[in-house]
Amino acid sequence: MSNILALDTSTDACSAALLLNGEMLQRFKIEPRRHTHLLLPMVEELLAEAGVTLAALDAIAFGRGPGSFAGIRIATGAAQGLALAADLPVVPVSTLEAMAFAADANTGEYLLTALDARMDEVYWCAWQRGSDGLRALVDEQVCAPSGVLLPDAYAGISFAALGSGWVYREQMSEGLTEHIAQYMTDVYPQAEAMARLADMAVERGEVVSPDEAQPVYLRDQVAWKKKDQQ
Repeated sequence: MSNILALDTSTDACSAALLLNGEMLQRFKIEPRRHTHLLLPMVEELLAEAGVTLAALDAIAFGRGPGSFAGIRIATGAAQGLALAADLPVVPVSTLEAMAFAADANTGEYLLTALDARMDEVYWCAWQRGSDGLRALVDEQVCAPSGVLLPDAYAGISFAALGSGWVYREQMSEGLTEHIAQYMTDVYPQAEAMARLADMAVERGEVVSPDEAQPVYLRDQVAWKKKDQQ
């Protein structure tokens, strides 16, 4: 097992977690627009509590998005700076995957994670949970709530819905919502789940240099796709 520091500032929540020798420490606060003031002190507290320095770590993970543009940049910059200072690799982690990974087993096999993307849109993805981990059933997407649609192969399956994006469920299709077993709109991406996902990524060799660590802005991808189509 690797020693991982994980950071997330992709939503109104700010969190940092330290996975060290199999033990987990975490700080988590919901304070919008305060992430730049909260994040590094959280890191300092975790390292002090564990009695270690960055040199004791194997990698630094961060919530690479989707999420708040400004928030994602904060976590990306902090992860790059800390990793450069300590000569460590970086692990970008999907915020939508982290939400699904942290979900209680009682939520079932199939999960839909969605975040409020503002501008009457949502970031979302669908997941299947198995013995070997999570499998994405669709690509991560940003769209209007009415555009959240599953492939026909999954249309009749019961899903648990997690995240702030489900506040728009009244705007979603009845064909989708009639198969939602439960809604949990107060679920946030958290650094603890990202640390555990990053631990598995490190084992698979899925790390990048600090310079290669990039945020994921799904709106940018949509904009470039439309430009290419033109």
